Amino acid sequence: MSKVTVVGAGKYGSTTAMRLAEADIVDEVVMTDIVEGLPQGLALDINQSRPVLGYRTIMTGTNDYAATAGSDVVVITAGLPRKPGMSRMDLLEVNAKIVKDVTTQIAEHSPDAVIINVTNPLDHMTTLAAEVSGFPTNRVMGQAGMLDSARFAHFIAEVTGADIMEVSALTLGSHGETMVPVPSQTKVGDKLLEDLVDAEAVESLVERTRKGGAEVVALLKTGSAYFAPSAAAAKMVEAVIGDTGEMMPVCAWMNGEYGISDVYLGVPARLGKEGIKEIVELPLTETEQAALEAASASVKEKVDELHQLDLD
Repeated sequence: MSKVTVVGAGKYGSTTAMRLAEADIVDEVVMTDIVEGLPQGLALDINQSRPVLGYRTIMTGTNDYAATAGSDVVVITAGLPRKPGMSRMDLLEVNAKIVKDVTTQIAEHSPDAVIINVTNPLDHMTTLAAEVSGFPTNRVMGQAGMLDSARFAHFIAEVTGADIMEVSALTLGSHGETMVPVPSQTKVGDKLLEDLVDAEAVESLVERTRKGGAEVVALLKTGSAYFAPSAAAAKMVEAVIGDTGEMMPVCAWMNGEYGISDVYLGVPARLGKEGIKEIVELPLTETEQAALEAASASVKEKVDELHQLDLD
């Protein structure tokens, strides 16, 4: 029986769980949370939409990790969200303790699972999940590039008036200030973005993409984005469960690709049942390559800070 667990029943987690249930690609989606009654109530509500939408996947809500045992994929959404004025790095210590505890439970109950982390700060919490679980790095990844690329594509369609289905956008690097939108690999139809708008417009689109999450946070005032992020997380799970080999930007462990090693960073990768099948090396401009290397250095610096924290 195929099973996916979503850890965290907040807006991000519950929306991800709902999307996965509605996709009807597994037998069971388990949603777990520390708040008694919350995942159970949400699961009951979601299950009652099955006859309306016509899918079979059953949702289980629980406060007990024993119910998650034997999961094929576990999505970590647990943690505090950003509030207006906060950066993702402001969440480092508090979310590190949560991710450590969650990952310990995952490793105990689902030792063969693929972990997809979405808790911020993304690159650093994905690193922590890999270290705590002891899983092979191909089975631990983070969701960021899918979301950032989707935001880039949306802004491009908005500015150019293009059909969103014609926009193919790519964003690499970290999920934060050193994000690297990649104009040289971004197209509208068969035309490069740089051939459609001037350099100033490209830079404006790049900068808005970097601040895309903060823009949503500022408007919501009481939380952070969850509709687009949950869509991105669900898409990754579908690729793993379906063993599709589909290429998408994810936070992956670097082993020399793009000349970068020993760090989790957003790069294009093919996903399948074993997690990351391979990292795909696309040609970058000198500027984009330099930005990717700067992102790597920034993540490594903050991971060093993470390792100094007392998480017990």
